[in-house]
Amino acid sequence: MNYDEIAHLRSQHPAWALLRSSNVALVLSFLGRVFVDGNASGIPASELADQLDDELFALNQRLGEDAFPRSATAYLDDWASPEHGWLRKYYPAGADEAHFDLAPAVEKALLWVQDLPAREFIGTESRLNTIFELLRQMVFGADDDPQRRLSELQRRRGQIDEEIACAQRGELTMLDAVSQRDRYQQFARTARELLADFRQVEENFRGLDRSLREQIAGWSGSKGALLDEALGSRASITESDQGRSFQAFYDFLLSHNKQAELTELLERLQQIEDLGGQDGRLRRIHFDWIDASERTQATVRLLSDQLRRFLDDHVWLENRRVFDLLRSIEGKALRVRNQPEPVVAMELDDTGVTVGLPMERPLFRRSRRNRLEIESMEHGDDDFDASAMLSQLYVDRDMLVQRVFNSLGRDDQVGLREVVAGEPLEQGLAELVGYLSLQQPGLTVVFDEDRRDQIQWSTGEVERAADLPAVSFSRDRSEPS
Repeated sequence: MNYDEIAHLRSQHPAWALLRSSNVALVLSFLGRVFVDGNASGIPASELADQLDDELFALNQRLGEDAFPRSATAYLDDWASPEHGWLRKYYPAGADEAHFDLAPAVEKALLWVQDLPAREFIGTESRLNTIFELLRQMVFGADDDPQRRLSELQRRRGQIDEEIACAQRGELTMLDAVSQRDRYQQFARTARELLADFRQVEENFRGLDRSLREQIAGWSGSKGALLDEALGSRASITESDQGRSFQAFYDFLLSHNKQAELTELLERLQQIEDLGGQDGRLRRIHFDWIDASERTQATVRLLSDQLRRFLDDHVWLENRRVFDLLRSIEGKALRVRNQPEPVVAMELDDTGVTVGLPMERPLFRRSRRNRLEIESMEHGDDDFDASAMLSQLYVDRDMLVQRVFNSLGRDDQVGLREVVAGEPLEQGLAELVGYLSLQQPGLTVVFDEDRRDQIQWSTGEVERAADLPAVSFSRDRSEPS
């Protein structure tokens, strides 16, 4: 970076302004604890002001009454002002109270400050292994020579075969305490940085949404031209390198198998005795990733909502313009009606006659007739049991929800196959459809189109099975269950 770029960042970037602020310790400690450590977003103003008021009271008791003389609301408004931009103050749809969200610049400053203290242990081996692995993926991933690709796969298979043979002989290569700490340090840093990157991705999408709103507000051209521009901007997000990388990450994270594997690995990580003093947040870091990515997806959906509102408003404006034109024509006709020699001229865009040739029409095609089998009807008995006509199949959805939560237990996700295995289907296909259409606060039905499941049930002596995408139920932590 040259001198001018650094000087521009020093005067314009919010993170640099925060580090130069006299209240940097208060801002980073409070906002870092509330938003970053708690992975929170969209906190109501009253709730955030109450938390900051408690923080200011404790600091004034310890540092003196004049340490922070302003009110909590005044500090929040100052941090969200355009001069600072450390918080984003906005009103969600349908809400009368302002909400606050953390700006990406604050998290960048917080990460930089956290790296300032001297670390007792700095691992280098794991980063070197990561560099080698990334190089292999890039080089062999871009190689279109089948022979070189086959040689690399055979080399990797040879290493795996050798490890299998050693394991069969009982010769296990264990990582020592230093290697464990080295890898854990890199894992923890990468996991936290990945969570911080979501705020920047969300901010980038929000910037595009803001520019689109400004473009719609000042648009004077045709509606079709604006739609082409808007949809092109939306497609540019999805098809960009950042958009495709984010979508691949989101699809990978939503996979039930990947979530189960991550949960198992993180639980086993906590049991390693050589890693003392582990970060408690990392135990559920993958669920924090899901929450952050869902907030990013919600920001992208704002673009579609804005386009829909734009179309509704412009349809009303165009209808009003048509009526204004009709009234103008009527007024002009009345003004020239009584003139002695009215001269009225009119231009037509197209005076040609549209011709439809007979051979362009499709030929007559006789409809196919299906024969109906007519069977003789017999008179029934006057007395018969009509209770079967009055009984209807009823699926108790509350019972289905209770079964799902019983199968979940303390877990955050369970598959439909596991639920049915514990509680077999008693009402056949109707009960299966009930599971697929559950709508319960605190519970989300997830469909994985990449996998298939076989759900079986019996009706009397007949065994039936349904082939459908893999279905799982996920606990929604944002709503009480």
